[in-house]
Amino acid sequence: MVALGNYFFHYRTTLSPALPLLLLLPGPSVLPDPFVAVLIGLSVALAGQVLRALTIGLEHIVRGGRNRWFYADNLVTNGLFRHARNPMYVGKFFMILGAGIASNRWPSLLAITAAYAFMYQAITLAEEAYLRRKFGAAFDEYCHAVPRWWPRLRGVARTFARTRFNWARVLAKEYSTPLGWTLPIVLIGLYNIHNTTGLAERPNAVATLRGLLGTVTLLWLFVGFLKKTHSPVLSNAD
Repeated sequence: MVALGNYFFHYRTTLSPALPLLLLLPGPSVLPDPFVAVLIGLSVALAGQVLRALTIGLEHIVRGGRNRWFYADNLVTNGLFRHARNPMYVGKFFMILGAGIASNRWPSLLAITAAYAFMYQAITLAEEAYLRRKFGAAFDEYCHAVPRWWPRLRGVARTFARTRFNWARVLAKEYSTPLGWTLPIVLIGLYNIHNTTGLAERPNAVATLRGLLGTVTLLWLFVGFLKKTHSPVLSNAD
């Protein structure tokens, strides 16, 4: 499993774009109304985005590694990492789950969540093997105290009270992520509406989805411009 996790981590930028194809699997519907499915999916994905934003704003950890291999200068145990070892991956799972719900097909929902869960369980085990080799007993002690997935809620309020939240870092590190989950969810929603009633029969739903996608796209372009021009707004992003 560790060897498989190393493979998935190294090639995840190639493998991950293929996951949305699972949203097109045929099968029975989850909900009668595809627009309701999209709204629920967006809400679930937004919860994942909030979790990732909170994680980054309190204490950022480099998940990309170095040259697409695991790498860590130090063992990060502050912020939300005091309560769960992988809050970023959990946030991403909610985004994948939201996309699966928005697909409004049981095979798609089950396939995409299972594929993500398997891939990132393997990646997590490989990452833990690397951290254990590098940090030894300190990492074992951290694993003993903090759950891998399900958060330990005791002391969460104290964590927020004692830590300065860095909004600039959230914008700089996470600005493209909302478009990454909004785009497939909106597109699959429009596709399902087209196949059920036709887009012309649901003008309000179509306008809502298009407006949301347009807003997120504009925000992505705006923050991308701030990064490219080295705006002082993002000067405290590190």
